[in-house]
Amino acid sequence: MPREQRLTETFVELSDTLVDDYDVADLLHVLADRCVELLDASAAGLLLTDQRGALRTLAASSEQTMLLELFQLEANEGPCLDCFRSGVPVVEPDLSVATERWPSFVDRALRQGYRSVNALPMRLRNETIGALNLFSTTPGGLSPTDVGIAQALANVATIGILQERAIRRSELLAEQLQSALNSRVIIEQAKGVLAERGGLTMDESFALLRRFARSTNRRLSDTAQAVVSGVLDVTEIVDP
Repeated sequence: MPREQRLTETFVELSDTLVDDYDVADLLHVLADRCVELLDASAAGLLLTDQRGALRTLAASSEQTMLLELFQLEANEGPCLDCFRSGVPVVEPDLSVATERWPSFVDRALRQGYRSVNALPMRLRNETIGALNLFSTTPGGLSPTDVGIAQALANVATIGILQERAIRRSELLAEQLQSALNSRVIIEQAKGVLAERGGLTMDESFALLRRFARSTNRRLSDTAQAVVSGVLDVTEIVDP
């Protein structure tokens, strides 16, 4: 499928949140996955604020990237944090020369094979609610065209998350983001259950979990809860 057509479908997919109930966790995973699929990025991760304004890792295109984003928060340094705090894009086309800027983060990123990064704000007007991290295994970073597309995708997702803010103000945003955080915990637990039962990697477990949720028209978080609680037989997912 031509990239232009796939991009159109992705914008429609993200825009569906404006007219229907949606799963925040799945929305953010869609954004991360599409950035890797459609842009010249090797991996993507997303950080959003919780109800207290603290950044949390909510989605990533792979387990390796999820761990790198968690490390970035623990080390309290990195491009995504700088992007969120400033509200403007942060670009580092060659991570090997950024050791003074983010010593711990750069060391970890280089060991995982990443050589450049683009961090884009998830921002609406003067409110920044998170940041999108795009990693590449080659120096140079994204092209201006890809950066523009990535920012547009992030903007649509941001609007979707904030769509009801005018009605319920910040209480709804806090509730939605906290719900997404809770969903991520359950999803991680379900991935672990599937990995243990099926002898799978965490990435394989998540792919099966998400595929099953979509094929049965269930919310990703509800499916994960059913796996963790034992309501859902994991063999239906691991060995359908």
